[in-house]
Amino acid sequence: MDDKLHEECAVVGVFGHPEAANLVYLGLYSLQHRGQESSGIVACDNERMHAEIGMGLVADVFDSARLRKLPGNVAIGHNRYSTTGDSKLANAQPCLIEYSEGSLALAHNGNLVNAEEIRAELGAAGSIFQSTNDSEVVVHLIAQARGATFADRVVQALSRVRGAYSLLLMTEREIVAVRDPHGFRPLCLGKLDGAYVVASESCVMDLIEAEFLREIDPGEMLVIDAQGPRSYRPFNETTPKHCVFEHIYFARPDSFIFGEDVYRVRKLMGRSLAKESPADADLVVPVPDSGNLSALGYSEESGIPFEMGLIRNHYVGRTFIEPQSQIRHFGVRVKLNAVKRVLKGKRIVVIDDSIVRGTTSRKIVRMVREAGAREVHVRISSPPNLFPCFYGIDTPNRDELIASTHNLEETRRFITADTLQYLSIASMMEAFGDKKGNYCRACFDGNYPVPVNGRGGPQQLPLFKNDDPHPFDPHII
Repeated sequence: MDDKLHEECAVVGVFGHPEAANLVYLGLYSLQHRGQESSGIVACDNERMHAEIGMGLVADVFDSARLRKLPGNVAIGHNRYSTTGDSKLANAQPCLIEYSEGSLALAHNGNLVNAEEIRAELGAAGSIFQSTNDSEVVVHLIAQARGATFADRVVQALSRVRGAYSLLLMTEREIVAVRDPHGFRPLCLGKLDGAYVVASESCVMDLIEAEFLREIDPGEMLVIDAQGPRSYRPFNETTPKHCVFEHIYFARPDSFIFGEDVYRVRKLMGRSLAKESPADADLVVPVPDSGNLSALGYSEESGIPFEMGLIRNHYVGRTFIEPQSQIRHFGVRVKLNAVKRVLKGKRIVVIDDSIVRGTTSRKIVRMVREAGAREVHVRISSPPNLFPCFYGIDTPNRDELIASTHNLEETRRFITADTLQYLSIASMMEAFGDKKGNYCRACFDGNYPVPVNGRGGPQQLPLFKNDDPHPFDPHII
């Protein structure tokens, strides 16, 4: 059933609240969908930093006893699903180090495409790495940087890296939140009782009843300290390239990202799919939960009734013990079950957000047929996934992506559907409201905004270029 793309992680930070760690914990809870491998919080009590980090879900890692070990009014937290580095505690975040200027904690969402190159340079110069994740590269670069302020050192360090990052950095005196110039990954700012909150998605603000102020812009760096937040623009401006899959699949439907409500965008994608690829059918059935809103939009546009013909078990963890006796498609069945009385004798349109390898789609189609459906028409609310991602999504190699190795008819036969259609790139971008080319869609068209090991077309200039040790003028928010 785990035939989906996976986001790398979530970040949450709170500055200036006596219950900072508790609020970060709640924020991580609301962002559990962005990473289920590990969870961690680092808090500061003005004198020293305290870390509690573990493998597993937020609820598995934290209890009241562990949260009591995190005093102070400043904290940052992280949920991880690895795209680089092994699955082990040493790679869990936030990273916490002691260096010549004091303590430093870092939480990172994204992927640095030149991390291995920089790691090799740093290692040759004597740096010792404690993990295999790319985020630790930034920590070492900051520790070695020279500048009048911590913000100067952050800018100097980030001038070396390329790729996607929404970063939270914490010292004893401040939190720094920064987004790469392309803005691949989301990051937003809120306020609660005079304290400031930074999080990957706006749903965090809803849970803790913070006021949503705004999204942090691509290429923007916020320094939040006792004087409040100050905004800097230290990097050369470039065209934003937001990740399309945040709207397609990753972000929670109740979040606001990239200037749009996720709920609204997904319904629009379903409506567009119904216009482009109608089906002569009796029911529209989503693959829950990611297909729900697109299926609702498809139903409203087509006039075909919407039914929850597949029910998801929300209480299944990432692993489970299979029975010794063989049960066909057990991995899917333990997470999804077909409602036979809804499906029997009907012509069904099954709506899903994407097809990756095709193995899960094949099992779902067979499950729907075995429940008595007369016909199964599959509609996908995104274009064919042809290329891997290098900017923070766990993607199979290209030869494992079924749309890259099979044409539409071959894919249809493999998943055993009566018909199969995808949403076009043009209709997807229209649903996003994108008229300026501000989204990265490399997974569909192969046009990588930041070159990766020779990929991405002509060589581009570095994302960051600034030799001035004091390159920015702040303005108060």
